[in-house]
This record gives sequence, structure tokens and C-alpha cells, in this order.
Amino acid sequence: MLSILWWIIVGLIAGWITGKLMKGSGYGPVMDIIVGIVGAIIGGFIMRALGFTGRGGMIYTIVIAVLGAVILTFLIRLISSKKA
Repeated sequence: MLSILWWIIVGLIAGWITGKLMKGSGYGPVMDIIVGIVGAIIGGFIMRALGFTGRGGMIYTIVIAVLGAVILTFLIRLISSKKA
């Protein structure tokens, strides 16, 4: 149960930071959490592919989640702008 709460907290922080970095208002609290969690998964995958280990504290986890969330948000905006 504690790990689920951890993912939600990291997702919320990463989603909020990503909303500020990407010059947007975010997607709302629930979608910010989802973007942050998916971003953490994407960031973790990228870091493992580059050979970095997953050993880090809270700051490392949030930075990696923000990195992945920024990439995810960029891709979402790229795809949605082509539809418009």
C-alpha cells in the first residue's frame, strides 16, 4: 500500500513540475499524476537503457520521472497538434 502512495506522490510532483516546465497549465491533478507515473516508467526505461542503475533517493526518482514526463508531454503535444 505504501508503494502505491509513493507512486502517486512522485507522479503528482513530476506531473506538476512538467506542467510548469512545458509552459502549460497541466492536465488537472488526476492526469498530472498519470502523466507523472507514466513519465517515471519512461524515464526509468531510458536510464536503464543508458546503463544507469535505479539506485537513488527521492530527488533522483522525481528527476527521472520529470524527464520521462517531459518526453511524454512533448510526444502528446506533437501528436495532438498534427490532428488539429
